[in-house]
Amino acid sequence: MHYGAVYKQHALLNFLCFPDHEIIGMEHLPEGPAIIVFYHGTFDIDYVLLFCKLYVQKGKICITVTLKNLFSIPGMKPLFQLVGCMPGSKAECVEMLKKGHLLGIAPGGEREAFFSDEHYNLLWGKRTGFAQVALEAKVPIIPMFTQNIQEVCRGFGRIQLMRRLYEKTRCIPIPIYGGFPVKLRTYLGEPIPYDPNITAVELAEKTKIAVENLRDRYQKKPGNILRALSERFEKHHKDD
Repeated sequence: MHYGAVYKQHALLNFLCFPDHEIIGMEHLPEGPAIIVFYHGTFDIDYVLLFCKLYVQKGKICITVTLKNLFSIPGMKPLFQLVGCMPGSKAECVEMLKKGHLLGIAPGGEREAFFSDEHYNLLWGKRTGFAQVALEAKVPIIPMFTQNIQEVCRGFGRIQLMRRLYEKTRCIPIPIYGGFPVKLRTYLGEPIPYDPNITAVELAEKTKIAVENLRDRYQKKPGNILRALSERFEKHHKDD
């Protein structure tokens, strides 16, 4: 992985001003390993910007856990490698954490990206793999949510035919539109510490509630593109 290129990517994203982005709660990231668990927007530019800022400002690498089939998309493998993606097994994820890295995981994955909308519903199903990894590696989980991330781009996930085709094939591309230069605020919540007395199912549910609490505190629902654009002119985030 050629992380020196991250500097160029970070500068390019800032130059394009797409979108206006800030991070609140960086102090919640530990010096050592942890898992950042985040809501997956239609276009997760928020996570890419977080990845870049972590490396540029703190020299930290956040390894992103993604699906194997995404690496087979023509031209995408170099991009995924650039931002530290790996189609890791649970054992590989634990190994990376034990080496001191941060991991970034979106339990909702492409289903959440395609079929969540301006109401910001978390579509995690019964996924507990990230919680199992956290317990085995004995690391905290950092919940993350980005205000207005669904206003950057919108998809057509409400079309039921697309949802049915996706559930059958798991590979149908869902078209998106937008690229709106909205205001984004990424909130990193307080760490959920390692607890040997909790199960993976309980930890997964606790993490989901933590992400939903960030969403409910900082996101007006349903999301609105014009409102998100106007928020670029606000100087500070609001605790409302």
